[in-house]
Amino acid sequence: MEVLSIYPKSIDVRAIERAVDIIRKGGVIIYPTDSNPALAADSLNPQAIATLCRLKGIDPAKQTLSIVCDSIAQAAQYARIDNRAFDIIRRNLPGPFTFILPPVAALPKQFKHRKQVGVRVPDNDIARALAEELGHPIVSGSLGNVDPFELESQVELMITDAMADADEPRQSTAIVSLLDSSNPEILREGPSELN
Repeated sequence: MEVLSIYPKSIDVRAIERAVDIIRKGGVIIYPTDSNPALAADSLNPQAIATLCRLKGIDPAKQTLSIVCDSIAQAAQYARIDNRAFDIIRRNLPGPFTFILPPVAALPKQFKHRKQVGVRVPDNDIARALAEELGHPIVSGSLGNVDPFELESQVELMITDAMADADEPRQSTAIVSLLDSSNPEILREGPSELN
């Protein structure tokens, strides 16, 4: 597995292009977020999504899949965001939140028979740069406490945040359901409180 260390405030465009080239070809990479490192694949490629789910050990038919977007505007192309939901999202993103929203038809079959999709816009320039360069969201799966090097033979590339403290404990994102935006429901607490 190739490892690229990127400074988030001075992003190496060639490194992002290399990572996105792997994603476009159906590969899975490891990348940093504002919470735990995560796996990334092309959200519009069903085979890539299946590979990511296999690496995570999850059944996509039973698990809510999450997409990482470069902005709220990009997120609005793949999830239904009404005015109340938009107001909540705008106050909290970018940040360590996963918002559960109804998906739209632009997502592939792994999302179409689902009534929800997790949407993230991380407070991490590297994560957002990947989605921006790809031109659409990446599907993402947190590594949690898994050592990325356990996946060394199955993942072609790992991007690390050159400024991150490897010993700093990471907390998973808060998960907030906005399926009924008039009554947001916190499904999991995270490192930041909902504004």
